[in-house]
Amino acid sequence: MNTHQLVDPFGRRITYLRLSVTDRCDFRCTYCMSEDMQFAPRQQILSLEELYAVADAFIGLGVRRIRITGGEPLVRKNLLSLLQRLGGREELEDLAITTNGSQLAEMAAPLRAAGVRRLNISLDSLQRERFAAFARRDKLDQVLAGIEAARAAGFERIKLNSVVQSGRNDDEVLDLVEFAIERGLDISFIEEMPLGSVVSHERQLTFCSSDEVRQRIEQRHALVRSSKVTGGPSRYWQVAGTQTQIGFISPHSHNFCGDCNRVRVTAEGKLVLCLGHDDALDLKRLLRAHPGDDERLRQALIGALRLKPERHHFATDEQVQVVRFMSMTGG
Repeated sequence: MNTHQLVDPFGRRITYLRLSVTDRCDFRCTYCMSEDMQFAPRQQILSLEELYAVADAFIGLGVRRIRITGGEPLVRKNLLSLLQRLGGREELEDLAITTNGSQLAEMAAPLRAAGVRRLNISLDSLQRERFAAFARRDKLDQVLAGIEAARAAGFERIKLNSVVQSGRNDDEVLDLVEFAIERGLDISFIEEMPLGSVVSHERQLTFCSSDEVRQRIEQRHALVRSSKVTGGPSRYWQVAGTQTQIGFISPHSHNFCGDCNRVRVTAEGKLVLCLGHDDALDLKRLLRAHPGDDERLRQALIGALRLKPERHHFATDEQVQVVRFMSMTGG
């Protein structure tokens, strides 16, 4: 089979799939979903067999990195069975998960045994009350225990993800960096994306650019440009004298679309070609109308890539540019 057939109109080769396995989550992070979130009925969510069929088609077309996302992926029942099948695929160079960490105390070791190589763990604050305000759940201790369990399980790399907001947690940037350094972890700082309508804060007032974050870090630590490439949007710097790399995900201040190599599939089976656009292809309809027709699925994926836009256009004002919440798209 001729692989690497997923090429968009701008010559970008798609080798990285972010696959959402659920829209549900045990947190209600303010930048990700509303408190009274309405989740999709279970019959509208792709089955584990359908999720594997999608992943298998992408692998056959040249995808070499898959990240499992949610919602919170670890609340999906029987997820390990899917991970074990994907973990056994020799074509995959990387199988990773983005998680809020709440389930890791019990799940870290089984995830590693299933073949998951890397973890991204969300951590926006080290202060209990502030963490609870971000997550709308008082579970910081649970997440910290999960991080320690992940360290003990022996993943190749563990990275923390922190969404930085001015006036809300930007004063913790250095504390989060020290936390990562002390444990040999990496960390990425993320500019909030304008996805879904939020009521907890005004985005134009809480925006904190990656440049501001990096300047704060450089007041204490020397940063050296890293050659690290993970297939994601982070731009990495090495903290001199440590094992820790710091990534900056900058959808506003430093557009990263030029070398985009990824697409997303939502838990409801929508193929999202760009995070900053609402257009999507309904793979679930195809899967259920033509079960087992692998070639039809592959051709649909190839055809869809012809519609992938060149870039997103995010702004920091209050206008909602994409109506879906981040939890609906997947990490």
